[in-house]
Amino acid sequence: MIREILAGSCLSPLGKQFVEKISFSPDAGTVKRRLRQTEEFRQILAFHGNFPAQDYYDMTSELVRIRIAGTYLEPEHLAQLNASLTSILRILKFLDAQPPEKFPEVYLLKRDVAIDPAVLKKIVRIIDERAEIRDDASPELKKIRKDRNSKLASVEKKIMLSLKTARQSGWTPDDAEVTIRNGRLVIPLLATHKRSITGFIHDQSSTGHTVYLEPAEVLETNNEIRELDYAERREIIRILIEFTDFLRPYSEELIEAYHFLGLVDYIRAKALFALHIHGLLPKNIVDTPFLDWRDAVHPLLFLSHEKLKKQVIPLTISLNSEQRILVISGPNAGGKSVCLKTVGLLQYMFQCGLLPPVREDSEFGIFERIFIDIGDEQSLENDLSTYTSKLYNIKFFLEHLNEKSIFLIDEFGTGTDPSMGGSIAEASLEKINLKKAFGVVTTHYSNLKLLAGRVDGIFNGAMLFDSAKIRPLYQLKTGKPGSSFAFEIARQIGFPEDVLQKASTLTGKSQLDFDRELQDLEVEKDQIIKKSTELNVADEFLNELIQKYKMLTENLEASKKEIIQKAKDEALRILNTSNSIIEKTIKEIRESQAEKEKTKSARTTLIKLKEKLVEEPPEPTPQPSGKEQVFHDLSSIRIPAGPAVRPAPARPRVPYQSFYDDLHVKLQNFQMTLDLRGKRADEAHSLIQRYIDDAQLLSIPEVRILHGKGNGTLRQITRDYLKTVKEIKKYQDERIEAGGAGITVVQFR
Repeated sequence: MIREILAGSCLSPLGKQFVEKISFSPDAGTVKRRLRQTEEFRQILAFHGNFPAQDYYDMTSELVRIRIAGTYLEPEHLAQLNASLTSILRILKFLDAQPPEKFPEVYLLKRDVAIDPAVLKKIVRIIDERAEIRDDASPELKKIRKDRNSKLASVEKKIMLSLKTARQSGWTPDDAEVTIRNGRLVIPLLATHKRSITGFIHDQSSTGHTVYLEPAEVLETNNEIRELDYAERREIIRILIEFTDFLRPYSEELIEAYHFLGLVDYIRAKALFALHIHGLLPKNIVDTPFLDWRDAVHPLLFLSHEKLKKQVIPLTISLNSEQRILVISGPNAGGKSVCLKTVGLLQYMFQCGLLPPVREDSEFGIFERIFIDIGDEQSLENDLSTYTSKLYNIKFFLEHLNEKSIFLIDEFGTGTDPSMGGSIAEASLEKINLKKAFGVVTTHYSNLKLLAGRVDGIFNGAMLFDSAKIRPLYQLKTGKPGSSFAFEIARQIGFPEDVLQKASTLTGKSQLDFDRELQDLEVEKDQIIKKSTELNVADEFLNELIQKYKMLTENLEASKKEIIQKAKDEALRILNTSNSIIEKTIKEIRESQAEKEKTKSARTTLIKLKEKLVEEPPEPTPQPSGKEQVFHDLSSIRIPAGPAVRPAPARPRVPYQSFYDDLHVKLQNFQMTLDLRGKRADEAHSLIQRYIDDAQLLSIPEVRILHGKGNGTLRQITRDYLKTVKEIKKYQDERIEAGGAGITVVQFR
């Protein structure tokens, strides 16, 4: 089906030939090169609307044919050669206009392509836009056509006179006109008057009532015109042979140019397909067996659902050296086979050079071979039952699987007695596991579910089911097996209850309880994991916030001590500069014969205060600033007489608490999603900048920016700004079911 889609997108038979030859490659270098070619062309189609995409004719067979001397190209082939070579030159011109590093793989394709401009010039001199040989293609052709046209005009004039005479005489029907028979101009005459005009009868009507006569006076001229027609054809052939002789030395390089055109057509078709299914180049490709996919989608299912305006539930799956074989269980019609086919198809597409529809952070590995056992392969010709054909497949798998292979088995072990089929399937899966192969298996057998739970390398997966609404969710969950929900589904479709009751008795309560509780346990586990994740995130966030607060507190304490120390230093400076005033005051006290004890006491107090300012460390708790303390101490000094030293006004407290309050308010009001819908471009840019700044200040680990899909302007503005913020670890589209490309998820370092 994918081949048909690709072939339908090709513009030439050459491109379709490449599609027919599309192949699975186990070579990592080849796979990467093909993928990069397709990705580069996807970008060309997505962002360059002027890529040449017309006149992709395949002239290879004609170029091979004219290798023999004496052969020549017909005028219509010459016109196709001209149009297609012009398209090739336009493609080369397009690529030459791009920097080589922009599309390096596609650029390399043209390295051996060369078209001599003389070829096109020669063609244009020979043929016109109607694919006809020009009159001036040669002097001889020009003369021949001139003579022919002159004689033809003479014939037309004479025959029109004959027709006029016939009409006037009543020898011809009233609506008769000049026509052509056997390549000659003739007039229609009533059979009863066919002898009225001398000439040659070329034909008659089906009724025999009308004959078509060439008048005798134009017979000779018409013969001359016929000879000129032959001469014209001979001259045209001579011109074409001459051109073909000129073209023949260029045939090999032109064949190479058409190979390039076909390859471009093929890669273009792959790129168009990628655009239709949202395929992209995975971020990581490793040369080992491995896969780790996010939001993988079956492309054909996507295209069919798209027509019905339905969504496909994406698949997230990982196979690695620790968990190589996935055993998927769950209800019928729950999506098990779709998961299996998605894995097989996407891996095959990937190794054929087709871009897979997955999330950009998905990772792909390389497998040497893919083994598939899907569907019913019973054969009437070979008298094989379904089970027998499956046994042959498993036998082949056991003989050829290795550690670089991936296998896909749908409904492993079915087709025979469940107990025996289950036992053979279990033993086979154990043997396959010893070969270290990778694979995906679907089953309803409990023994295979239990095997996956106890053997290293094999692990369980379940297709989730809403037991309350009795409907499948089409979501794969790895880690635990799934229930088949046979009884629940049967009840939903109105199956007879008495039959179900009897079946329950036959099955046994313990088996039913086990089967029913599998899904409930998975749902509960998911809820617990989700809550645990939320708590861990909250705990980490709280720890980060505490550490940040602690760091801020330490910084503030250090700043406070520094401020206090500076204040004391300033006070000391003021005190030192005040010494002269104090000395003057003391002098005045002495001169006024104040008491000696009072004077001594004042001096001692000043000295102690000065020493205290120099030696005392900053206070750890909030107190008045250094200057406030100094002047408080100074105010306790009582000078009996003379001018008083007035203290400076007290400094305001440093607003430590207000910073904490502001941070707390920001945290309470912070929204985990910024909604930009309906905003103008400049307004959106400002909102994003403030929002990201606040998120970093508050140590928020992850936020979402809702910009919608629309025409993509707000999304582009968002992505352009996020690129400039180095503190951002990564950003990406939200999961499809949560908003997809309409929401950008941002994670900080």
